[in-house]
Amino acid sequence: MTQASHRMKILVYPHTMEIGGSQLNAVQLAGAVRDRGHDVIVMSEPGPLVERVHKMGLRTIEISLHRRRPSPKVIQTMVRVVRDLGVDVVHGYEWPPIIEAFLGPALLQQVPVVGTVMSMSVAPFLPRTVPLMVGTELIRRAALEAGHQHVTLLEPPVDAEADTPLIDGGALRAKYGIGPKQIVIAMICRLVPELKLEGLLAACDSVGEMARSGRDVRLLIVGDGRARETVAAHAAQANATAGRNTVVMTGEILDPASAYAAADIIIGQGGSALRGMAFGKPLIVIGEDGFSELLTPQSLPTFLRQGWYGLGPGSLGAGASALRMALERLADSPSLRGDLGQFARNLVVERFSLRQAADRQEQMYLSALQDTVPAFARLADFVRSTAGLTGGKLQRGYQRWRGTAAIDDSNARDLIARILASHQTAPTTASAQQAPAKRK
Repeated sequence: MTQASHRMKILVYPHTMEIGGSQLNAVQLAGAVRDRGHDVIVMSEPGPLVERVHKMGLRTIEISLHRRRPSPKVIQTMVRVVRDLGVDVVHGYEWPPIIEAFLGPALLQQVPVVGTVMSMSVAPFLPRTVPLMVGTELIRRAALEAGHQHVTLLEPPVDAEADTPLIDGGALRAKYGIGPKQIVIAMICRLVPELKLEGLLAACDSVGEMARSGRDVRLLIVGDGRARETVAAHAAQANATAGRNTVVMTGEILDPASAYAAADIIIGQGGSALRGMAFGKPLIVIGEDGFSELLTPQSLPTFLRQGWYGLGPGSLGAGASALRMALERLADSPSLRGDLGQFARNLVVERFSLRQAADRQEQMYLSALQDTVPAFARLADFVRSTAGLTGGKLQRGYQRWRGTAAIDDSNARDLIARILASHQTAPTTASAQQAPAKRK
């Protein structure tokens, strides 16, 4: 039983159940909080991660996959579940669940609501009285400056006890005809235009050129999504450049642990980057506007400040050529791969463990129960949030009419750029040319 004396009943509501960082964190933390002695229920749409929730023994409540966001029907369902099951706290992940929980249980039943935002920005219309957990220090400070009252840093957690260098990736390598001496570079992510696509295409170009120059490398792209055809076309082009099948697209793997284990090098961002580190793999963090940066002791402070993502040139420049230089450095040096892989593993165990995150999340639930939000503050939040949400929807409708709308407004790149620029208190990265000290 947890050290907390109050056994809570918690309704967890992830924004989607596709394979991805925020929703995987939601599921893992739901299980970890349950293991601390609480009653946890997961409300979600159908999706690949539902099977994982069932295997964890958590109770589930299904909502429709095809719905408006926010959805009046989902709000009604949530109010009914909270009433019938005696839910103490509702936890929404990303903006639609947070808004729906606020409009339902918070406003109508005075039930505490907390939110997690693992996107690279906090949507401007989110209620400021809802306690938030965010994934980076820059976003935490930006949210406080925007008027949010309670914002806690909760860096994306990793189950370092389940994801370890001891897992064998040999079967997956054999499945795709990868020899024991071939260098496997893996990208494990959703294949979507937002945040991911630029890095996926740069990786294809980089590995294609590396293979053409004689390096025995393979790129594994694990995942699926709306940009699959674009990525597949680029992969085919890279294979033509290399003169052999050097880029392999596996499609979605429900639990890609075998892919992380099979890799020698990880290219990633956000939760995928951290999970790769748990397997003891050297990491190149990818972003947009040409960003890529090798994780070293020198570059670590930047990622702890701004998150596992970036915009613009890294220490080696920008674009596929910079990514290729970092990859070649790792591919040509087994000792460097070992040193940086051990550094990455140690960092995850010491700072990003699931156990630590569950403790922090439990404390936030308890705090939400103890800190009553005045009715007038909730009402003011309602007026501001609904006005902002309505205005945003009208603007996106106009953008869709013009063909300029982004799919995921909570990841608006201009907002990310402003956050990074306004909090630039140190150089973007230290030179990645310096290798870490040898292990003793």
